Amino acid sequence: MRRPLPPAARLPLLFLGMLALVVGVLAGLARLALDVPAAAATQASAHGALMIAAFLGTVISLERAVALAASDGNWPYLAPLAAGLGGVVLLLGGPTLAAQLLFVGAGALLLLGSGLLLRRQPAMHLATLALGAGAWLVGNLAWLAGGALVLAVPWWMAFLVLTIAGERLELTRFLPPSPAARHLFADIVAVLLFGPVVAFWRPDIGLGLFAAALVVLALWLLRQDIARRNLRETGLTRYIAVCLLAGYAWLAAGGLLGMADGFAPGSPLRDAALHAVFLGFVFSMIFGHAPIIFPAVARVRIPYHPVFYLPLAALHASLLARLAGDLAGAHALSRAAGVANALALLLFIATMLASVARGRRATA
Repeated sequence: MRRPLPPAARLPLLFLGMLALVVGVLAGLARLALDVPAAAATQASAHGALMIAAFLGTVISLERAVALAASDGNWPYLAPLAAGLGGVVLLLGGPTLAAQLLFVGAGALLLLGSGLLLRRQPAMHLATLALGAGAWLVGNLAWLAGGALVLAVPWWMAFLVLTIAGERLELTRFLPPSPAARHLFADIVAVLLFGPVVAFWRPDIGLGLFAAALVVLALWLLRQDIARRNLRETGLTRYIAVCLLAGYAWLAAGGLLGMADGFAPGSPLRDAALHAVFLGFVFSMIFGHAPIIFPAVARVRIPYHPVFYLPLAALHASLLARLAGDLAGAHALSRAAGVANALALLLFIATMLASVARGRRATA
């Protein structure tokens, strides 16, 4: 057994991801024509890259590196390091090519690590995680080759959706799906990946297929995930279940908006469709899994408290307002809701930090 990287040495990697998150959120506000610090305003065009490739890419690959390091040494930490440095290059105004190459390297390393896990233990959930890592790599390559973030967006979305679906699929061992349900899941994943491929030549058809697969996947997860049963539990278990089920509802909503051409560049529904998935679905999962994942990565305690529901409620309420503004063409409402989205994320971070402090006091 090899000695893994100590938790204190992982914190700089986590810091790089959080730095990308903060600037990425501010850059998103700049896209809504809101006043933000100049350093963040200049990153408006890189909002998606900072949030997905730099922040989520760093955090997800860091989580995977922790799982791999005990048996494979510390080389898997090169993936979150590359993703974090790619974000730093963007923040410093460095060459976009350098950031793109770093993200490509991070995706390749994450795919390699995911492939090693799959080879050791062939399982559907590990295959799904490997396909998600592959989708991130393809998205980064598409951005590198085409120079436009719009080419990477469906692949990045597939990366996040498949990563989350794979992790949830792992937990269905407590309530195993039937063989028919497993076959359906495999078919959904196939369509989910086939859609972005078709979109390179026929965006209307490819993005439509992709969106439809998101809707069916959301329904599959709602039906198969143990979260439905965990609603009857208490404390952290129920909180996580609420986060998951709300996230699946947002995934279905984003897919439905995508089927109405919401994923197409220039569509008036694009802001609503993208944020339903990236903010509603993905961050619901982050809110729900953070009390479990961050202690594993940073070796800190995050004891549950009912106050966890406050940032979750703020996120969903502000996102509903944002979608209402987008659909009604009420730009002032969309901007105000965008600010509320950012405040909900800030409230979540503050809540987690306060819980960490509470855990330290309890341990002492």
